[in-house]
Amino acid sequence: MQPKNPTLKAQLDAFTADSAVRLTSATRDGAEIPFEVVETPGEGRGAPLYCYRPLTGSFIRARLGLLAALESYAPAVKALEFTYGTDAYLRARGEPRIPENPRDLADATLRCFLARVFAERSEFAVDPERFEAAYAELERSLYEGLGVAEVVAPLAGVSLDAGTRELNISSGLMITRQENLDDPPAGLVDGMSPGDLIAVVRIPQERSERPPLAEARRRYRELITALRLYDRGGYGIGPLGFSRIDDGAWIPAAIGPVGRIGAATRITASQEDEFRGFVSLITRRLEGLGGEARWALHRFELGADRRDPYESLSDYLLALRAMLEPEGTASGRLCQRLSVICALPEQQQELAERLSRAVKLEHWVMAGEALERWRGSEPPEALIDELSDHLRAVLRDVICGHLDPDLRGVADELLAEAAAEV
Repeated sequence: MQPKNPTLKAQLDAFTADSAVRLTSATRDGAEIPFEVVETPGEGRGAPLYCYRPLTGSFIRARLGLLAALESYAPAVKALEFTYGTDAYLRARGEPRIPENPRDLADATLRCFLARVFAERSEFAVDPERFEAAYAELERSLYEGLGVAEVVAPLAGVSLDAGTRELNISSGLMITRQENLDDPPAGLVDGMSPGDLIAVVRIPQERSERPPLAEARRRYRELITALRLYDRGGYGIGPLGFSRIDDGAWIPAAIGPVGRIGAATRITASQEDEFRGFVSLITRRLEGLGGEARWALHRFELGADRRDPYESLSDYLLALRAMLEPEGTASGRLCQRLSVICALPEQQQELAERLSRAVKLEHWVMAGEALERWRGSEPPEALIDELSDHLRAVLRDVICGHLDPDLRGVADELLAEAAAEV
């Protein structure tokens, strides 16, 4: 029987094998497994029998710190952290306390699972049958009566380290390499190369329900928004994806338009936790974002979607004007206000002049004279990229709570302070 979550099974298999080696080494170094005496009825009316039962679970619990140092520990605990239903598994196993924190919940689940594989054994050689039985029990708790809906789509603009097979982003959302998919849809992998990335959404649901395409599209949009705020780049998911329930047939699904794709942004192994936390923070903050900041974010994303960077220029300027120049363009305050927020005092004049050139470039683009009138050692696209970088930085700080959404007020206060010092 095929597992409902092959990724989770593979991670637990690797961790179990590594743990067996580490625990065996501990017993050879003199660590003793505690035992309890269990009374069992004798045959007929004979005297009761007594036997010793290894307390393997207690032995494993006392060595969690040792096991957490294993290379396979982090992938296994991350896979559980982003899996639905681990609290149900702990209740089924009779755990007296169910943690609320997702990481603690994953740790407790991993400990319980390992104890189940080696239950009542005085040695730690891996028995494939016991592992399969323990994993089947885990999946029954996670998915009892439910199917697993899966939506997959190609992800562009991102790369992972060569040693990273997949990156769990949040519960039910992950990035993986296309060759890691079991039974991938032919229409998805045709034309893809080994190492190309796929965004995967897996959600337990009733088998009678349709695949959650609306939910998958929402998760994908949030991921793209977070990527655009994380670093400069051209990102996209789709336009065509596929969905299925359990091991059913793959069904084509429209995911959405793919904008301007650029050089891939690499997320290294050392950046994975930072990136995961950033996506989580952005997703939470977007729910309460309003006013000019939400409108500016929308214009920023429209600019990122456009294939022609010259068309993006007006989107970026409109977004900045909404937050920094509500009086209108006639006030001429945009460049000065943005420079006082984004640059050090000794660099503010230079930045204000470059921003002024971006405003002039917009007029030339409107007149169809951008290339004829542009003078400079760098191409106009470099100035547009720089403008988008400043807009990204401002939006990111506002959404994350590092900057007051009243950017005009912040800028005018900084300018007043600078004038007072002079």
